[in-house]
Amino acid sequence: MPGLLRGVARTAVVAGTATAVSNRVSRRQQGRWAQQEYQESPPQPAPAAPPPPSAPSADDMSSRIDQLKQLGELKAQGVLTEAEFEEQKRRILG
Repeated sequence: MPGLLRGVARTAVVAGTATAVSNRVSRRQQGRWAQQEYQESPPQPAPAAPPPPSAPSADDMSSRIDQLKQLGELKAQGVLTEAEFEEQKRRILG
């Protein structure tokens, strides 16, 4: 029985190690592909925000929220830096 348990334990260790190595290789490869895509396509400039009107309406507020969501997505994708994001956010919020 101890030989059987030892064999099962060894198999579990080998399988766990193989899974960990495989996951790490996959993450590194995805990172390389993302970096390669980023280098091949230059970042697009942030869209200019329209000047805020004097009295915001409900429709205007929802469009501002949509613009802020788009800015957040661009920042999450790495297209915008933190400083660019903050500048555009200030422009939208007026």
